Amino acid sequence: MTLQTNIDPLRLALPKGRMQEGVVHLLEDAGIRVQQGSRGYRPSISLGGFEVKILKPQNIVEMLHFGSRDLGFAGADWVAELDGELIELLDTALDPVSLVAAMPATTAGDFKLTGEPLIIASEYRNLTERWIADAALRATCIRSYGATEVFPPEDADCIVDITATGSTLQANGLEIVAKLLESSTRLYCNPRALDMPEKREAIESFTLLLRSVLDARERVMLELNVTSDALDAVVRLLPAMREATIATLHSHQGYAVKAAVRRALLPTLIPQLKRSGGTDIIISSPSQIVP
Repeated sequence: MTLQTNIDPLRLALPKGRMQEGVVHLLEDAGIRVQQGSRGYRPSISLGGFEVKILKPQNIVEMLHFGSRDLGFAGADWVAELDGELIELLDTALDPVSLVAAMPATTAGDFKLTGEPLIIASEYRNLTERWIADAALRATCIRSYGATEVFPPEDADCIVDITATGSTLQANGLEIVAKLLESSTRLYCNPRALDMPEKREAIESFTLLLRSVLDARERVMLELNVTSDALDAVVRLLPAMREATIATLHSHQGYAVKAAVRRALLPTLIPQLKRSGGTDIIISSPSQIVP
């Protein structure tokens, strides 16, 4: 499958590290195979018209900002930290994390009350200094280069770092005192790439493919049979994307009803459908949904 021809390839950046697995699975679920070649940082994908490179998320933000990459996946935290001039196309909701401030549990309750100057360690220096100003703290930020949670109490009073579950912070005796932002893996593009009609079309088509997978992951296809007198009650229960599909059964003694519904609604929806007269309920998982 090719999204573009006779133009420069779309320069796509895939993330290195913890984000990579989720992004590769997303692409593959969209039918886009990622093939690692002999040069590990320059894979190919089965979608024509793309030149692919694997970069650290921080570098992806910078390369998108300066225009050497057209399209790429990065965390919203690094986009905010580096203040990249990018357009967010899609929130994949993969790798959800929070950027938080944390202190040793013994001092966390008094961090604003003491008035003492603080040393705060973080990889996110810009966001940390913005938080210091907004919170009117007497504090100095020192840059860390990984393993930020080990700085307190000897080398820093507080840290600003990402956390998914809080378990690493807790294991190091730290307690969250503030939440700065929520982040996840998102698809971004350079604004200038959208000014080129051919690239814009390719970017929009690529985004559509990925969004169809994300929509399908949240929904199931629900099918059931219902008698004529119960049809209206059953249809009213179905929160379909638009309207449920209804077909007459071969015997003309009822109807087959089909709707794409959110997976999270099933625990309450299925008993309600049964009580309202639904029978022969079948639930299947679509691989992609395109509205």
